[in-house]
Amino acid sequence: MTYSSSLAMNRSNRSRFSGRNQNLVSARTQTRTLGPISNTITLIVLACLLGLLYLTQVTKTNAYGYQINSLQEKQSQLKSEHDDLEVASARLQSLSRIQNSPVAKSLVSVAPTATAQN
Repeated sequence: MTYSSSLAMNRSNRSRFSGRNQNLVSARTQTRTLGPISNTITLIVLACLLGLLYLTQVTKTNAYGYQINSLQEKQSQLKSEHDDLEVASARLQSLSRIQNSPVAKSLVSVAPTATAQN
């Protein structure tokens, strides 16, 4: 071993070992980090939660869609019934209007005088 290598050895040893009036115990703060498996599991759980949230929203939307569809069907049935009732009302009112009109009152009734026979 040469003189220069022994000096280099002494310098590196001083930094590794404690000298006089130095604390032998040092407090190290360890930061805890998640490993790759924990990160993967966390991401899977978050993806599942997002999927459940999406499914609940879609289910609510579908339920409202069914209610809206049934109400629209009922509305169309009521409209068609209303139209039928308007036609029937107009038909019933037309007979009384025709009988009470001045033109119908001025008509002369004709009795048949003879019948044609073949």
